[in-house]
Amino acid sequence: MPRPFTPDKFTRRQAAQNAVFLAALRRTGNVREAASTLGYNRSTFTKRRAAHPAFAARWNAALVMANAALKLPSRLREGSGEGSAKNAAISSEPPTTTRTANGRLQLRRPTANRLDHAAEQAFLTALSATANVRLSAAAAGFSHSAFYARRKASPAFAREMRLALAAGYEQVESALIAGFLPGAHDHDAWRHNDPPPIPPMTANQALQLLHLHNRTVHLQEEPPHIRRRRGESSEAHSYRLTAMYEARQALEREAFDLAEAARNERGEPTLTNPYPAARPVHLPALDQVTGWSKADPTKVAHDPDVALFGGWRLKDWKGA
Repeated sequence: MPRPFTPDKFTRRQAAQNAVFLAALRRTGNVREAASTLGYNRSTFTKRRAAHPAFAARWNAALVMANAALKLPSRLREGSGEGSAKNAAISSEPPTTTRTANGRLQLRRPTANRLDHAAEQAFLTALSATANVRLSAAAAGFSHSAFYARRKASPAFAREMRLALAAGYEQVESALIAGFLPGAHDHDAWRHNDPPPIPPMTANQALQLLHLHNRTVHLQEEPPHIRRRRGESSEAHSYRLTAMYEARQALEREAFDLAEAARNERGEPTLTNPYPAARPVHLPALDQVTGWSKADPTKVAHDPDVALFGGWRLKDWKGA
């Protein structure tokens, strides 16, 4: 069963090819030349353009940026005063999406000292190792507020930032757990000393003390994050628990979608495509296959129209 068509979904390899193609298109404005940088014919990308509206929109934006970059130096020579020679250089960086004062979205040419794709990747890489937003932002050369603003404006960057933070959290947690293990012996010095004497108390005080710590000692205490807070109504408590459950479900759904995308990339069965197309099997040429016949190739054929079977011709075998 062939893999179902899903709009605006590329494999990782196709997405990388599209990124290189669009970068070359922004630099040259020539579709054929941009495709030749990857060793492909322009029809490969024109077919993708016809089937994927989002890719077609990026294509159009790349052509507009290339056209603007090619025409900008002539306006500068005329003394229009717009831009500078630095901005007039043809850039292969993808355009940035900006919301104007009237609320409309607009594609703009990336400028110097602005948060670009390379800075995002540097920030995410550092965040996946440290789980520290401010430190990662400093490593990328920008303020932490710039990345928080990008997270608010871009759902895709918000997802990647959340995943990078989760990866960094796991690394820091793994390092911290090493100190929590019983074999670390970082906090067990008190167990090797004689316990101090119990202070004097009455029977009522002892019973009250046991009552206060009964749930904690016997592992019956309610987790703090689901415990009803002071002054919280039953409706607010129920709403908060429901919101926490829905947030966990959303994270699990996102993790499932990422796993499905990875399985789809490898050609494995997925929920939406349980029967992926089988990979073609390439058979060797028959002249390279040996050992399938026991016929004697040195035996002279007195009748070339009769085949040999096991070194015997049927007519000779019947006569024997």
